[in-house]
Amino acid sequence: MALTVTNTASANAQRHLSRNTSDLQRVIERLASGSRINSARDDSAGLSISTRLTSQIRGVGQAVRNGNDGISLAQTAESALGDVEAAVLRIRELSVQAANDANSEDDRANLQAEVAQLVSEVDRIATSTSYNNREPISGRNPSTFLHIGPNARETLEIGLVDARASTIGSHVRVQGVEVRGSALSGGDVEINGIEVRPTVAVDDTLSTAERDGSVIAKAKAINAVTKFTGVSAVANRAEYTGIIIGGGVLDEVNFLTLNGETISGFTVENNDASGALLSAINAVADTTGVVASVDDQRRIVLTAEDGRNIEATANGTAQVTTGVSTETTSGTLTLSSPDVITLTLTAGGSIAIGHGGGAGGDTLLGDVRANALSTVDVTTRDGANRGIEISDQALRQTSNYRGRFGAISNRLESVLNHLSVRGENLSAARSRIVDADFASEAAELARSTFLRETGVSVLAIANVTGNAALRLLS
Repeated sequence: MALTVTNTASANAQRHLSRNTSDLQRVIERLASGSRINSARDDSAGLSISTRLTSQIRGVGQAVRNGNDGISLAQTAESALGDVEAAVLRIRELSVQAANDANSEDDRANLQAEVAQLVSEVDRIATSTSYNNREPISGRNPSTFLHIGPNARETLEIGLVDARASTIGSHVRVQGVEVRGSALSGGDVEINGIEVRPTVAVDDTLSTAERDGSVIAKAKAINAVTKFTGVSAVANRAEYTGIIIGGGVLDEVNFLTLNGETISGFTVENNDASGALLSAINAVADTTGVVASVDDQRRIVLTAEDGRNIEATANGTAQVTTGVSTETTSGTLTLSSPDVITLTLTAGGSIAIGHGGGAGGDTLLGDVRANALSTVDVTTRDGANRGIEISDQALRQTSNYRGRFGAISNRLESVLNHLSVRGENLSAARSRIVDADFASEAAELARSTFLRETGVSVLAIANVTGNAALRLLS
């Protein structure tokens, strides 16, 4: 074998030693960090996936903390409502005591003084209860949102309540009274503590206009909860009274439309002396559901016995000719129950129960706070009895509110359980990608250590060849 300047064997040994040393360093890095991927060169695709999984895991962790904050908020509100409930119970107790005529005026005045203090305490609790500057029972915020997931728009809305003395216990008693029907939105009205659902157009298959606001729709919504409220609703007839029939010609320009049917093509005499107008309207009554008549003042009267809306449109001079103006008239609604019917306006303030045309006008259930807890006055027997009723309503409301926050807490517990499982699954997926396999890495460590030590020995042997060449020169 020839001796040359270039020691190829040594260079080859150095190359293998360098590679084995690099492998050993990488194995040591994996074992020291516990991660299979310590830089992008280890697994670029795996690094990208693991980064996304890490963001999800950290998002889930924060969502869990958010959920715990929500539970704390609900528990704070529920605890405060318990204090409100205790005050209301005492107010009711005082009202029962004051309802007894054995008490003198001075006795009732003293009882009223305690009632006033309790009412003030209810207000203080409602307005001072807060969690991280959020007031859950003051009525200042209708709701708050919790972010309960790692991604955008994974939110849960928590409805907050108004437990002030000027609100709880608010109610209007309606017993054997007809009120005009009007459309309801969700949460607007409760009957005997049960929320009435919103009215929608499909509730009324008879009316041609404003179907979601008709008394037919309202009766259907109320009757849907009759088994819970004990209250049934009946749609009464809709009646429109116009003006005196002036007479004239009804044609393609000047015509009357009733519930989608056109009334035209004839002459109407003054006061409809010939009866042509009534005959024309009544001829399509099977379609429109509207029957026409004339009252003793010669005014036209339109009636829909089934309670459907009367939609009238007077084109051109038809209003003067027929005495009918352009408007929609609704019927009335009768509520009946063997017990007192309590309508509660859950949104506060006043709400129009009905609207109608003609002589009916609007009917409002007035200011609901007229009978709120803050108005309890036990200085008279009647006032004390009203105090009992108001206290009962306030207790129903506070119990409902407490149940609502309790349900929120339970739901959030379920959310946290779900998030925990979700986090575990994400962590397991990330572990399979990122974490080092210690058994495999330990075996690789032994292999790399052996190869490195062998490489050092082989390199020393390879360098002997160069030393032999030097000895020839000496």
